[in-house]
Amino acid sequence: MLNVAIVGCGKIADSHAAQIMRMRECNIVGVCDREPLMAKQLYERFRIRRYFSDLSTLLSDSRPDVVHITTPAESHFDIARLCLERGCHVYVEKPFTLYAEEAKRLIDLADDKGLKLTVGHSDQFSHVARRMRALVANGYLGSGPVHMESYYCYDLGDPSYARALLGDRQHWVRRLPGKLLQNVISHGIARIAEFLTCESPDVIAYAFVSPLLKSINEGDVVDELRVMICEEQRTTAYFTFSSQMRPSIHEFRIYGAQNGLVLDQDHEILIRLRGSKFKSYADKFIPPLSFAKQHLENLVENARLFLAKDFHMEFGMKYLIESFYRSIRQGAPPPIPYREILLVSRIMDSLFEQLATGRFQNRCAYQASAASPDMTAQMMPS
Repeated sequence: MLNVAIVGCGKIADSHAAQIMRMRECNIVGVCDREPLMAKQLYERFRIRRYFSDLSTLLSDSRPDVVHITTPAESHFDIARLCLERGCHVYVEKPFTLYAEEAKRLIDLADDKGLKLTVGHSDQFSHVARRMRALVANGYLGSGPVHMESYYCYDLGDPSYARALLGDRQHWVRRLPGKLLQNVISHGIARIAEFLTCESPDVIAYAFVSPLLKSINEGDVVDELRVMICEEQRTTAYFTFSSQMRPSIHEFRIYGAQNGLVLDQDHEILIRLRGSKFKSYADKFIPPLSFAKQHLENLVENARLFLAKDFHMEFGMKYLIESFYRSIRQGAPPPIPYREILLVSRIMDSLFEQLATGRFQNRCAYQASAASPDMTAQMMPS
């Protein structure tokens, strides 16, 4: 039996508690939040053994084997470090830490203590994501990825979070080095990092405040980001974050020397792209039939999973948690390799350093001004 604790009792903690409750041989022994009412409401709704407002007391009284950290990102490092020092395995919600150096220190500490860490990149463990990973591993792309494109959109019309952020000048997200971007984009960056091979790829970032936010005098929250990521003479990738794109998509495309794949996270669809063309007019008729057949196959598979009660909104989180717990019980590697956690952190460090210093800004501003005088006004201020 694994004894589990949850630190941070906001909205995302509900998802963690619900998924842990689905698992056998797991017991939530305590929840903790600096605001006692937040801890109490989670304790009451999920019938948890105890609730706390002090982390040290939780660790000493409940003695959890695993701690899930679902607090604001600025506190992740300190809480994770204390939990590791007290002998607990740790699951940290995204973003893992604020800086890559903090991520490395936690990983080194976990290794020294013989403990395990993971990060909440649950999108990588949905049914469709695992089907994609299996195809890549079996050589469908050819020799490996040549180019990737990751799209991660966010609807600022969502009243549950975005309006709270925009309406509160003291919101904790505003204190992050990358603000809104840092709290959201790691899912999309992790898609790319999984298939990169070097430890420090080149990163070029361009970001700006959307006209919508400017119209409401919100110049502090950058909500449009375009990124190019390059490995020398090997793989390239584009990452796009947008609050304004419609449809608001969560999509990943990966291309190899032979074939490609398109993953649609929102609709749980995986499409295989044939690398070679058909001759003459056959290329206008056979591919549409192939795509129609694949969409039908996705429908059938999703229906099968739904009828088997294995198709719910947080399945990726459930699978990640189960895999993490299995790695603890069996002494196996954690489900997300540490090099991927570090690589995501390094890429994000590079992004936010560029946005903070205005690096590449002069070049982009010059090019934009040559095309349109209004474009320079959209650049993020240094």
